[in-house]
Amino acid sequence: MSKLSFFTNSDQKKIVKKRSGDSKFGQHIQLFNASKPIYEQLQHLDVDYVLFGVSEDVGVFANRGLPGTYYTWQAVIKELLNTEANHFNHAERLAVLGHLDFYKEHETFGVLNYQKAGDLKKARLVVSEIDKQVNKIVHDIVKAGKIPIIIGGGQNNAYGCIKGTSLALKSKINAINLDAHTDFRNEEGRHSGNGFTYAFNEGFLDKYFIFGLHEDHTSQRILNKIKKLSKRLAYTTFESIYIRKETKFMKECDRALQFIGQRPFGLEIDCNAIEGIPSRQMTPSGISPNRAREFVNFFGKHKKVKYLHISEAAIKNSKKNRINSARLLSNLITDFMRAKSV
Repeated sequence: MSKLSFFTNSDQKKIVKKRSGDSKFGQHIQLFNASKPIYEQLQHLDVDYVLFGVSEDVGVFANRGLPGTYYTWQAVIKELLNTEANHFNHAERLAVLGHLDFYKEHETFGVLNYQKAGDLKKARLVVSEIDKQVNKIVHDIVKAGKIPIIIGGGQNNAYGCIKGTSLALKSKINAINLDAHTDFRNEEGRHSGNGFTYAFNEGFLDKYFIFGLHEDHTSQRILNKIKKLSKRLAYTTFESIYIRKETKFMKECDRALQFIGQRPFGLEIDCNAIEGIPSRQMTPSGISPNRAREFVNFFGKHKKVKYLHISEAAIKNSKKNRINSARLLSNLITDFMRAKSV
């Protein structure tokens, strides 16, 4: 059963705050008709990008983490649609599909305990079901020649993004991931820490580059695995760029692009790598918001980028943090769209 909740004209009217003399981003987007097949509409929509959210935090729970990623979509869509529409932005090139809403699952696992093996097993089975729905939507968008932008949930959804894109293109794809962690942990049941592992082992992911890896939070076992698979896995660490200054940010961007840019690739942003953004593992020392925007602009320009996925933001804290975090994610979306249009 599909969990898709379409974004409607009614939703648009409730969210967009019109002001005399201004034109808002949300007034120019395109929408879907809930009564017609999605793929059929995708084939005829004159847009470049399709935005949808994944409202879930089961993947984080299944990785023994704290919830919060369920709320990201609602915060970001409000911020994005109230962005000013001007010649810098291209709202007419974006269609908003809606969001996959796993509210029932969010409520269920909100009262369970991930320290109990039975609860953990249940969560990981649910994540496998979430995978299927993310995979299907991404597949249809990419097959129709559009670029999906996926917001919300845990980075477990990277698996569905990679698989859906790979199946649509009928070939393996690569991935670049701005992240403090590899999310390349063992196949122990699906969760937010092993989406890339499953995609890699199942033949959907060819090369994978982790950008900004935190040295204090990466096991030697994982580092050994990357070394063993060095033709297909690579990384740069946050400390090598910003603490020891052994290299430079843009130099590492170039190196990463050389590694993954030979075939279609997905652009992944895990918000736990960005300093000050509420996330499952919020970091006090990480990539700055401006650097994250540069990162999206740099890779977003490339002709082979096939999707943007922003995950792990837990936007539920104070009003100020919620607004600032949603605004950054909105910036990342418009930066990505501008990068392609330049």
